[in-house]
Amino acid sequence: MSSSKEVASVKGTPPSAGLSAAGPASGSVPPRTALCSSASASASSALILDGEKDKKGKLPVGRRQPCDIYWHGVSFHDNENIFSGQVNKFPGMMEMVRKVNLSRTIRTMHELFPEEYNFCPRSWILPEEYHLFSAQVRIAKENDSSWKPTFIVKPDGGSQGDGIYLIKEPHDIRLMGSAQAKPCVVQEYIPKPLLVDKLKFDLRLYVLLKALEPLEVYVSREGLSRFCTEPYQEPNAKNLHHVFMHLTNYSLNVHSGKFIHSESTNTGSKRTFSSILGRLAGRGVDVKKVWSDIISLVIKTVVALVPELKVYHHAEIPPGRPGPACFQILGFDILLMKNLKPILLEVNANPSMKIEHEQEVSPGVFEHVPSPVDEEVKVGVIRDTLRLVDPVQRRCQANTVHLTEHAAEPQDDILEDEPPERCPSEPGASQLPSLCLKQVFPKYSKQFSYLRVVERIAVLFVRFLGVKGSMRLGPTAFRTFIRCVGRLPAGHHLTSHISLICALLFFRSCKLSSSTLSMAAVDILYIDITRRWSCLATDQRESGMCLQAFVESFFYLAQRRFKLLPLHEQVVALADLCDRHLEALDEKRLQCGRGAVERRTALASCQPGRLNSMLPTPAPHFSCPSTLAKAGDCGLQGSTQEPLKVNGVEN
Repeated sequence: MSSSKEVASVKGTPPSAGLSAAGPASGSVPPRTALCSSASASASSALILDGEKDKKGKLPVGRRQPCDIYWHGVSFHDNENIFSGQVNKFPGMMEMVRKVNLSRTIRTMHELFPEEYNFCPRSWILPEEYHLFSAQVRIAKENDSSWKPTFIVKPDGGSQGDGIYLIKEPHDIRLMGSAQAKPCVVQEYIPKPLLVDKLKFDLRLYVLLKALEPLEVYVSREGLSRFCTEPYQEPNAKNLHHVFMHLTNYSLNVHSGKFIHSESTNTGSKRTFSSILGRLAGRGVDVKKVWSDIISLVIKTVVALVPELKVYHHAEIPPGRPGPACFQILGFDILLMKNLKPILLEVNANPSMKIEHEQEVSPGVFEHVPSPVDEEVKVGVIRDTLRLVDPVQRRCQANTVHLTEHAAEPQDDILEDEPPERCPSEPGASQLPSLCLKQVFPKYSKQFSYLRVVERIAVLFVRFLGVKGSMRLGPTAFRTFIRCVGRLPAGHHLTSHISLICALLFFRSCKLSSSTLSMAAVDILYIDITRRWSCLATDQRESGMCLQAFVESFFYLAQRRFKLLPLHEQVVALADLCDRHLEALDEKRLQCGRGAVERRTALASCQPGRLNSMLPTPAPHFSCPSTLAKAGDCGLQGSTQEPLKVNGVEN
């Protein structure tokens, strides 16, 4: 990451939505949005070019006033102590799209919706699933002797094709039996990809996650097609290590000696996706169906990522604490199979936004030259992202139809012909190119909102965390969840004895902690699941139950509570039950609070001199043993020896 900072402003009106010099907003001068870029060179090149198209300069380095937009190069934490504006990274995104975490996330959604989440290759997470991987491969081969699979090994933290290799047998995995074994993902290799000019290729599509709440997602109408540089053959013992045949990574193929840099977007080793669609349309392929399937894949993947992102966001910017809004450009790498089904290969939190490429001018000597294909795609993505997040433009965009309506087209019509998207009320809008970023959520929310089940579990998880900045649930908080089953007040912890008693009065109706699930069993459940997930976690700085472990326990409880339903219906039913009880508890707590306020108000009216001293007094504490004993009879099995935290949840 570059250590230098570039500060520029995004003009609120034409001639450009790119970077421009700052000036006082007075009289007829349009408002400007200050943008601070501490990005790596890969992002700043597209940012700078977008600004140069407006023929403007940059703000002086060292601006002291807060900026409206902060453009980070790697992560949310590139620039600390940001309390306002917007940042182009979400907390936790870099961790969530690592290969191991992404595989686990998609696997969880596949458990709930196996038919919807079938767009990823079958995967195993190593080293913990090595024996399972070996056993399943052995059994599959015994059942079908004609099955000759190939597997691709991807290091968890790898990028740009680094460390990726192909194998035929589980025992071919490198260093698996040694102490040097590092986390990685093994996937079943897709043997029959779609070929163009006898070459394998993949797609890099840019996706803008504009907001988590409410969820807002855009997909670029244009993308990159990245080609291998050797004609494709199905993997065999002779070509298994031919990376230029099997791996589409640009960073690998650019050094093959056969990489073709082209001034045209329709030829060469890197082309626009629209040029590929044109070739397919010429073959009679329904390209709208291809786009529709790709958009569906993108939405489902984002829906899978959102729950954990919300937990990260809550930990970094708790409610009530000042902090920036977030957005992020993601790079989706997608492979088209021969039958045109899209397969998700990976998601990149920091996709390269370089608009030049390396060219060898003499042996071992490279220089950077402009890449028309990259410029065609990436500058538009940067430009439209700034237009969409620009606070000046957002007032305009909020009034446009495409941000608020069109929520229920049929699945087959996801890519129906649409007019170019622009801001009709924006002065001089005709001078701006139409948006290359197409909104896909909430536009198609009615088609995909039923998938947002784990997100509801994440809301419960956050509600019970109890400690600001924490991402792990302690044992006492987990027991409280079992006892109350979603009956905690909205403040994330029990703030008074009144709240405690209100929660306990509803306990029996939840029927989760009963004679069939004692508190001892709950503790064992917590310890067992938490220990297993703690062994899998790469970050050991915080102890307790992570969201993924909580989701697993929620699935377990749902299966116990609603035994005759499919898993996703069981989970939805338990989530509905928790929501109803939360609403009832909130209403009960509100009534208790109103009663206390009325009593204090009446007392203060009788004794005006004590008004100021009475107002801050907390709700009365029911410390009478008989009162608490009655509350304990409402379902706190096995908890009479355990002290309860009243002003917070013990972790």
